Amino acid sequence: MPLLVTDYSWTQTETMVHINVPLKGATVGKVDIISSDEYLKVHYPPFLFEVFLFEPIDNDRSTAKVGNGVAIFSLPKRTNQMWKQLMMTSCDKETKKQIRQQALLKHQEGLLSESQSKAEKKRAEDTYLIETMMKLEREEAKKIRKMKDVECERTTAELEAWQPSCNKTEEDENKAKNNMKSSGSRNVELNQRGSTAAKCKKQQVHPPALRRPGNIQVTFTPRVFSTPLRESKVQEEEEWLRKQAEARRILTADAEELKELKEEERNPDWLKDKGDKCFMKGDYLSALNAYSLAIRLNRKMSAVFSNRAACHLKLGYLDKAIEDSSQALDLLTPHVAANAEARARAHVRRGAAFCELQLYVEGLWDYEAALKIYPDDESLHSDAQKIRGIIQGAAAAAPDHQ
Repeated sequence: MPLLVTDYSWTQTETMVHINVPLKGATVGKVDIISSDEYLKVHYPPFLFEVFLFEPIDNDRSTAKVGNGVAIFSLPKRTNQMWKQLMMTSCDKETKKQIRQQALLKHQEGLLSESQSKAEKKRAEDTYLIETMMKLEREEAKKIRKMKDVECERTTAELEAWQPSCNKTEEDENKAKNNMKSSGSRNVELNQRGSTAAKCKKQQVHPPALRRPGNIQVTFTPRVFSTPLRESKVQEEEEWLRKQAEARRILTADAEELKELKEEERNPDWLKDKGDKCFMKGDYLSALNAYSLAIRLNRKMSAVFSNRAACHLKLGYLDKAIEDSSQALDLLTPHVAANAEARARAHVRRGAAFCELQLYVEGLWDYEAALKIYPDDESLHSDAQKIRGIIQGAAAAAPDHQ
C-alpha cells in the first residue's frame, strides 16, 4: 500500500496555482506524473500524491519541473478567481474514480499520439536520407561517366597518332623475315642433327630411386584445458587462469601469515572473545581486526559477522555494516527460537546502517522484522515510530497550507 504525501505546499494567484511536492530522495526517472483539467497524480514508490482540483485548470498550458528533491507544478486557472481550497471535497468515491479513469485515458492517448508523431518524424527523416543518398549516387555516376568519355577521347587521339609509325615498323619486319629465310634453310639440317642427339641422351637417363619409408614426428603445444584452442575463447581462458593464480597466491599468503600466529590466536572463539572485550572498552578498531581474523579462520560463525557489523557501524563504515549484517542473517537459518535474539540484533544493526544512509524505508523493514521477533520491546517500537514519522514527514512541523 503506497504512503500518501501530506507535507506538500501550494500557493495561488487569480490566474495560477503553484504546487510543491517533496520527492523524498526519489530520482527524476522514477517519478510518474498524470494530470488532467481536474486531476493531478505524482507517484514515486512507495509514495503517492493525488489531488482532485477545486476548479478546472488549463492542462495544455500547465508545466512541471522535477529536480533537486522536489516537483514544482504551475497550473493556469480557467477562471480568474481565488480558490477557497486546493482539493475538491464534495465529490464521492464514484466521481473520483471516473475523474481518475478519464485522466488515465487522456494520458494514454497523449502517449500514443506522441509515439505516432515520433514514428512519422522518423519515417520522414529516413525518406529524406534515402533521397539524398540517391541524389549523391546519381551525381557520382554522372561524374564517373564524364571521366570515362574524356579518357576515351584521349585514347582515340593517341591511337590515331600511333598508326603511321606502326605501318613503318611492319615494313621493316617483313624485310627482316625475307633475310632470315635464306639463312634458315642452312640451319635446318643442323637442327635436325641436334634433335636426334638430344633424343638419344634422354633415352639414356635413368629414373630417380624410390623414397625410403619413415615416420614423421608430430608434436602439439601443451594446453591447460582439455578442449581445442579457439581464438574466440582465448581471452576468457586467460582471465580464468589469472583468477586461479591470484586465488592460489592469496591462499599461500594466508597460510604463511597464519603460521606466524600463536596457537591461541588460531582459535576463532578466542578471537571472538578478544574482539568482544575490545568493543566493550571502546577500542573498535582492535575489535574489528580480531573479528576479521576470526572470519578468515571460520566463515560460519554468524555472531562474528554480526559483531563486526557493530564495529563498522561505530566506525562509520555503513556499507560494510550492511554487508556483514546480511551475511549474519544468511547464516542464522533456519529461524528457530535459539537464534531469535541474534537475528533481532542483526536486523537492528542493519536497519541503523540504512537509516544513517537516509534509506529510511529499508531501515523500517529491518526494525519491523526485529519487532516480529520481540513484539513487546518498547525501545524497538519507539525507534520504528520515529522512522515512520521521518518517512511521512511527521517528524518536523507540517508547513502551512493556503
